[in-house]
Amino acid sequence: MTIHRYSFAQRALHWLLAVLVFGLLIGGLTFGTLGYEGLSNLVGAETAGELFTYHKSIGVLVLVLTMLRIVLRVRGTTPPYDPPLSGIERAVGGVTLLLLYLLSLGVPIGGMIATAVSGYPLEFFMLSVPSPLTANPELGATLFSYHGLGGIALGLVVLLHMAAGLKHWKLKDGVMTRISLP
Repeated sequence: MTIHRYSFAQRALHWLLAVLVFGLLIGGLTFGTLGYEGLSNLVGAETAGELFTYHKSIGVLVLVLTMLRIVLRVRGTTPPYDPPLSGIERAVGGVTLLLLYLLSLGVPIGGMIATAVSGYPLEFFMLSVPSPLTANPELGATLFSYHGLGGIALGLVVLLHMAAGLKHWKLKDGVMTRISLP
């Protein structure tokens, strides 16, 4: 029996991105619910600032790793499903994957634009670049709202993707073997 799998790099990137995106979604929901002031009151201003910096930094990392994942996907091979999926499963899976890629690119880019428009520095862990744009707090707030909606959309698509993964894991039909690490 032949085992049809993605390359190790593709599988490792899949699971690394899953962990990073999950963390960003939890952070984003926390920021959206509490706001900066609420978070500062809960954990202190310094820790709140650090959490926002980590959120921005990990968002940039997700953007870069998603681009790498797309390059590997385009340049590599896609293992066949064994047994083959139905047409509707392939269509839903394809649309879900496309949405995951688009949102994993668009949400971080939107966050970077909202950050810059709001006059905040663009940060990647210890690196910080002042915003190249003139601050427009009203536009920034609107863009952060869209960034949050994009994050919610990404979370919903992730839930759909996870539900499909759990279904195939339960069926033991070989689909999860394509992307599993061990």
